[in-house]
Amino acid sequence: MDQSLFMIDTLIFLLAAIIVVPLFLRLNSSPILGYLFAGILIGPNAFGLVTDSDALHKLAEFGVVFLLFMIGLELSFSRLRTLGKRVFGLGSLQVGITGLLIGGVVWQLGMGLVAAAIIGPGLALSSTAFVLQLLTERGERATPFGLNTFAILLLQDFAVVPLLVFVTLLGTDGASFAEAFGMALLKGGAALLLVILFGRYLLTPLYRMIAAMRSTELFVATTLLVILGTGWLMTMAGLSMELGALLAGLLLAETEFRHQIEADIKPFRGILLGLFFMTIGMAIDLNFILDQFATIALVVIALMAGKTIVIALLCRVVGLPADTAIRTGFALSQGGEFGFVLFGAALALGLLPENVAQILMAVITLSMVATPLMFFVGKKLACWLQARNQSTQNPITPALSETDHPVLIAGFGRVGQTVARVLSEAGLSYVALDMNHSRVAACRAKGMSVFYGDANQIEVLKAAGADQAQTAVITLDTPETASHLVKALRDNYPDLPIYVRARDRRHMAKLEKAGASAVVSEAAESSLQLGSIVLSSLDVSADEVASVIQSYRDDEYKRLDDIIEGD
Repeated sequence: MDQSLFMIDTLIFLLAAIIVVPLFLRLNSSPILGYLFAGILIGPNAFGLVTDSDALHKLAEFGVVFLLFMIGLELSFSRLRTLGKRVFGLGSLQVGITGLLIGGVVWQLGMGLVAAAIIGPGLALSSTAFVLQLLTERGERATPFGLNTFAILLLQDFAVVPLLVFVTLLGTDGASFAEAFGMALLKGGAALLLVILFGRYLLTPLYRMIAAMRSTELFVATTLLVILGTGWLMTMAGLSMELGALLAGLLLAETEFRHQIEADIKPFRGILLGLFFMTIGMAIDLNFILDQFATIALVVIALMAGKTIVIALLCRVVGLPADTAIRTGFALSQGGEFGFVLFGAALALGLLPENVAQILMAVITLSMVATPLMFFVGKKLACWLQARNQSTQNPITPALSETDHPVLIAGFGRVGQTVARVLSEAGLSYVALDMNHSRVAACRAKGMSVFYGDANQIEVLKAAGADQAQTAVITLDTPETASHLVKALRDNYPDLPIYVRARDRRHMAKLEKAGASAVVSEAAESSLQLGSIVLSSLDVSADEVASVIQSYRDDEYKRLDDIIEGD
């Protein structure tokens, strides 16, 4: 491909993204729809600014690879054990039954068994990116409704990999339906075995060695090597690169480095996934949609109504309250971004006719557009049902072990560990971040909830659960870093209580100006504690000692300024 033409196409992609996507964000819509619309505008079926670009298409495929890697980080084995029945029970039922029903309808329409086996599971999937964004915006990730929706989405995302393998094997010359299914199971089992062996013996020592070098660039490069290297190995074994990315995520989800990795990879995932959706938009033919609008609209209505009913009924079967079941059904009624991937792969392999693939992609896009409305209607119906039954109790208790920490601790030295032990003694959970990999490893060996990560990066804090935290405790050694972190937290979370350890009065003033809720001066407090011991040893009464010490604390240690700052 001509180098100058590739550069022009790249610039057009980026320009379209920064013009169109912000408009969708201003309309409180998903950026996914913005990327799709931008792709439609610049594609050959609209203004024709970009006719085709194999290099950009290949680059865009890495967006899906990185998305599956991030899903792997969410799908840690401990998280799967925590969600347990809701993932493998309710999630499996949803994918299996919905896929069979849709596939059965497709088969009855005379499209053949292969088309039914692809379209059924493809439309059974919902939009993880879209739904999780809406849950986060509405603050409902930790509610019973949010947790059950999240559990189903996790299983759907996990199911994408065998479905991709399945479609690839169906497209192999001479492969029968039974052979494809058997090979998918066999290779999937071998891949899981590889995950356990590779993760247990190689990855954690590698990352500890890299973390000891304190090089951000080298840390990011290691993560990219793990993702792309695992993907390449899977392709060499005849599997998909997406499977390799998911396995890499699963491996790293079990390590203390997961939060730092998530923050480092997020920009790569975002831009490449946006590029992927733009290439999908380029393939959508608006004239074809207008010609087939009646058919597409009918399929959208049937899909969303059918999935809502099936998912709500399945939720009731497993014992969820009616209001939660209804909201879950409405929330997951749309098609998902991985439907684009499956149908695009099937089209490339000649397993689906082009007109059918176009209809399916249009159906997914329009169902995504309708998702905010479905959220609204589902909530209204659930509220009406609650009012009618005069009961809002739900037996399902939120139990996401790694996103339900009321206290976030930045810095895990002596002070941070002491705070953590006090919290544990009181029965409160916490999550801590520290950049000393040896300290992290030693504390994790003692069962403490600490992860390797740069707490000075707001994206790392968000990955560690800052959005759900009720309190933040800053115990960092470097005054400048602590002040910067307090300001970043205050800018992003105006109502979050932030308690900070300070070196001295001068540092206290900076932290208070940055937005700290309360500051404890290490130098002043240790001096007062020593002074109280001396007074007690000289037979001063306990009440008088307490009164003297408290008088210094009441004026926020101002009486100690000349002593401490002159030291």
